[in-house]
Amino acid sequence: QAQLVESGGGSVQAGDSLRLSCAASWRIYSSSVVGWFRQAPGKEREFVALIRWHSGTTLYADSVKGRFTISKRNSENTVFLQMNFLKQEDTGVYYCAVGSQYSSAQSSYRTWGQGTQVTVVS
Repeated sequence: QAQLVESGGGSVQAGDSLRLSCAASWRIYSSSVVGWFRQAPGKEREFVALIRWHSGTTLYADSVKGRFTISKRNSENTVFLQMNFLKQEDTGVYYCAVGSQYSSAQSSYRTWGQGTQVTVVS
């Protein structure tokens, strides 16, 4: 069964950094796209960043541009989200997902992880 497992969440101070990991239990196809999404308490889940598996092309939400970096390690079928200069508004459950379209729309992603909690305190 295909699974995505996120890790690396935690509670940090505003201005700190965290690195999230998303490990796939299968070999990610070269045509795939891996995205990170997050859901803050009481809010809808929103797009954060994505990376195209083959080319490494990335896309970021405006709210994280310049602070977050998405990267991948093909040999380990793992995607990372380096989060710097964290703000309280970055608090939420972070999910990774795999799809086949270069899209920030959640409907484009068919396999989701269980999520990892990120809490940023002032």
